[in-house]
Amino acid sequence: MSATPSATSLHIVIAGAGPAAQALVRRLAGKSDPRQRPFNGTITVLSNRDECPDALLALAELPQVSVRFGQAASFIDSDAKIVTTVDGMEFAYDQLVIATGSAPALPPVTGASRGLNYSTIDDAGAIGEAVKDVTRIVGRRPLGILVGTGPAAGQAEAVLRARGVRPVRTTLRPAAVVASIAGSALPATGILFEDGSSMNGDLVVLAEERTARNELAESAGLMTAHDGGIAVGRDLATSVPGIWAIGDAASCDGLRLGLLLSAESSAMLCASGLLLGTMGGSLGKAREAQVAA
Repeated sequence: MSATPSATSLHIVIAGAGPAAQALVRRLAGKSDPRQRPFNGTITVLSNRDECPDALLALAELPQVSVRFGQAASFIDSDAKIVTTVDGMEFAYDQLVIATGSAPALPPVTGASRGLNYSTIDDAGAIGEAVKDVTRIVGRRPLGILVGTGPAAGQAEAVLRARGVRPVRTTLRPAAVVASIAGSALPATGILFEDGSSMNGDLVVLAEERTARNELAESAGLMTAHDGGIAVGRDLATSVPGIWAIGDAASCDGLRLGLLLSAESSAMLCASGLLLGTMGGSLGKAREAQVAA
């Protein structure tokens, strides 16, 4: 089954439905900036999840937006400009955005959900709010335990210091995140290593390395960066015309895009390129119609 755009309705397909993809849809639909004219075409979002978060449902209600839940993109034919999903559905596109995100490079640490996570710039806000709560509870400058070795850990340390936390950083991976004592309002206060030793504080932040989900990009022959991410320029265009990459799936200047730009900033930059690209496509189709006439 296929969905093909008409000559008068340009079609953008977004492979992925995370924060960056959602921000891009809002931007294209004119919901982020009322002064911006909405994209005059249709948008299909291919989500790999069956659940429907409220933010995504709100976007699905927009007249120009179609969200396909549980339909992860699995293959791109960049010559025919068609995306195929895991269930064999085909979606033709004029412009394609890959927003498949990243995955942890290692299995999760036991009890990791009790701590805080830093993987992209967008996590800084949540950590800031958590620090406020911890500071209020302990009544002093908190002591933070930070786990990580790469760029994400470096950013997380800067975020913690800027918010008044005294970070103690370890490059040795723990076996578990330790829960707080019963009755405490703090979710986690330390980590435990395999040899039985431990580190204790007032909060725990995990900032371990992640790897881009680039299997979809590889199916289209897109250039990848040395870190495995989809290589993009500063306009977020990939090596294949008409295909863009945003969020943690992309890599720019040797760093995961999620560590360079927030989801909103990434969406704003990508939307500008997309609108220029679809304008060019619209003019091309108009010329084709004139020649055919």
